[in-house]
Amino acid sequence: MTEHAEYTDHHGPEGPAIRGTVVVVPGRGETRETYTRLGRRLAADAYRVRVVDAVHLDADDPDGSLTRFGARIAEAVAGTAGPDGIARPVVLVGADTGAVAVAALLGSGESAADAVVLAGLPARTAASGDWDDELNVRTFCPAHRSTLTGDSGFRRGALDEAVPDSLLTAAYESEADVPALILTGDADPLADRDALTRTAKSLPRARLSVVRDAHHDVLNDMQHRSVAAEIVTFLEALRNELVPLVTVESTAW
Repeated sequence: MTEHAEYTDHHGPEGPAIRGTVVVVPGRGETRETYTRLGRRLAADAYRVRVVDAVHLDADDPDGSLTRFGARIAEAVAGTAGPDGIARPVVLVGADTGAVAVAALLGSGESAADAVVLAGLPARTAASGDWDDELNVRTFCPAHRSTLTGDSGFRRGALDEAVPDSLLTAAYESEADVPALILTGDADPLADRDALTRTAKSLPRARLSVVRDAHHDVLNDMQHRSVAAEIVTFLEALRNELVPLVTVESTAW
């Protein structure tokens, strides 16, 4: 792992060819440290992983926010290039408002991503309460709760910040023609399952995966191993024209 003022890189094992580039965009309150576990796990499967700083969506300047975000993502992706260029596919993974920004950027046609993972797309409702309440909204994973509590850069109460309506609308009504994996927890109080279902059905190549008993931080809740496996399965399918590499022919469970 290497640190930079604006991003954190996770490097895979020496030897295997890089299988693609993954750029992770945190959400409200989160820091790059929030995604250390996920970054290491994806990098271990020979993906080039770069975690950028959380996106800031300015309610007074949503269009400008999206333009600045697009430029920052383009720079982050370009900076991953090796001797043979950028390893493709390029996949943007957004969480919470990171997912909103990624989806809205795709809808604007300003992203060169080959695919996206949208995790914990929020509805217009906000969280409220004290720190224990916020932790319960976010996750029941003891390790992740400890990470958030011990991270001095994490902004407590950030889930109370409103998401610009225009960007939420752009995210949920995006018609981008790239493969999309939408992840949500069925115990996420900030999710709008009906809206997520409509969005998944409206996109030409989208999959909505619902994680049992997972909360808002679906990438980092108790089911993080299974969620990471779902992402890797998606990444591998991308390299095979979205044809699954493993199919179940017979099962008793």
